[in-house]
Amino acid sequence: RLLRSYDAEGVQIEVIPHGAVDHRAIRAHHAAVGAEHRSTDRPFILTWGLLGPGKGIEWAIDAMAGLQDLRPRYLVVGKTHPKVLERDHEDYRNGLVQRAALRGVSDIVEFDDSYLGVTELAELVESADVVLLPYDSREQVTSGVLIEAVAAGRPVVSTAFPHAIELLTEGPGLVVPQRDPAALEAALRRVLTEPGLADSMSAHAAQRAPELFWGAVAGRYRQIAEGLVSAALAATA
Repeated sequence: RLLRSYDAEGVQIEVIPHGAVDHRAIRAHHAAVGAEHRSTDRPFILTWGLLGPGKGIEWAIDAMAGLQDLRPRYLVVGKTHPKVLERDHEDYRNGLVQRAALRGVSDIVEFDDSYLGVTELAELVESADVVLLPYDSREQVTSGVLIEAVAAGRPVVSTAFPHAIELLTEGPGLVVPQRDPAALEAALRRVLTEPGLADSMSAHAAQRAPELFWGAVAGRYRQIAEGLVSAALAATA
């Protein structure tokens, strides 16, 4: 986009990923929240983040109707977005609960409006069999949720927004069209049932993870800053 729309020069551009928590430390202390959310052997599908229109949870709920034979547990964690809450109160969340009831999946879909701290959230993500990002947007260029999922080594199913296409098509996840419950269902079924697929996706994610940790991201910023300072000093020498 910088090259095409803003006439930037290629040599001017450095791409640094969104940072993520280093889950290697979390795994060493993986207990409380993770154990709580993995209290059964049912497949555990996780979505998290501020809740509001555009997150695509509607289509995820519809997809669960076709997965009832697998008895998954789909957990949606996060508070309602403050602006949505101010404008519409909890109408959107209540509508999702009603949709789950109408689709006959109230026993599969759960909503948790907790705000989790960094460690609690990381432990929860570690417990997921698959992270689901059913976003409506086709233009979202970065997603903290996506980065955290890949950094945790979790298989991901996501709709086709730019960041997901870039990060997942090399192996850590499956990308599907927006607003397509059948495609979400098919992708989730593959991850949860196809032998070796989830392990392969996790392995690909683990290969990418070290470059996504906040320490590595900070190092990239520092490297660029040092290079710019050195170039400036050389120019004035």
